[in-house]
Amino acid sequence: MNQSKHKRGESKIHPTAIVDDGAKIGDNVQIGPYCCVGPNVVLEEGAILEAHVVVTGFTKVGRETRIFPFASIGYRPQDLKYKGEPSELVIGARNIIREHVTMNPGTEGGGMITSTGDDCLFMAGSHVAHDCVIGEHVILVNDATLGGHVKINDYAIIGGLSAVHQFVRIGEHAMIGGMSGVEQDVIPFGSVTGNRAHLVGLNIVGLKRRGFDRTAIHDLRAAYRLLFAQEGTLQERLDDVSVLFESNSLVMDIIEFIRMDSSRSLCQPKSGP
Repeated sequence: MNQSKHKRGESKIHPTAIVDDGAKIGDNVQIGPYCCVGPNVVLEEGAILEAHVVVTGFTKVGRETRIFPFASIGYRPQDLKYKGEPSELVIGARNIIREHVTMNPGTEGGGMITSTGDDCLFMAGSHVAHDCVIGEHVILVNDATLGGHVKINDYAIIGGLSAVHQFVRIGEHAMIGGMSGVEQDVIPFGSVTGNRAHLVGLNIVGLKRRGFDRTAIHDLRAAYRLLFAQEGTLQERLDDVSVLFESNSLVMDIIEFIRMDSSRSLCQPKSGP
């Protein structure tokens, strides 16, 4: 164990940190006071562990990712079926992982890997369970919790104190309202809220903030109204919308998402008054 070196290559390691000699430490990495880094960990260039951070297991932390105190990264999954297989946790570049965040590696039943894309924000107390796949620019607000095997696409936001059921898919640019319990798949650009969560429309605020033009938003609204109308079956409505909006890539993203195989049903608007 390395407890005393101040530098490894061009990196700075606090003398109170415990860094296993087997860990791979990139250039310009900073490891603060009382951090623990395990033997199979990779910290890529410019990664920062602030203080009291534990990174263990077969974990890769992407370049310039910053992890704040008391985060627990890479410990064995909270899955009773896990038998110690050498599964991985792969964290992308430029992520911000705040205090008390927990992230677990994958399992044999889920592909052996948990992964995040680049430029995500994991606020204090949020949890990423085994076998989750998270895209880029995703935000988990304080104490948001993901069950195992959840897939979250780019730019989605999971509101504070929300819980996402295992195997649920969250589409790109979707917004999950705070304190929601999400048991069903959420379409791209959708906005859901409630216990249990139901679809309440499109994430219009997010679409405007990210520069989508008015025509695209107008078409999405029209397609949404047709998809979730009361007339006909969902399959009939899918067919109609795919013909009417076949040249609109955003609408077709929703159609493709709905048509994909999934173990969960689709989150829809609440029926009745």
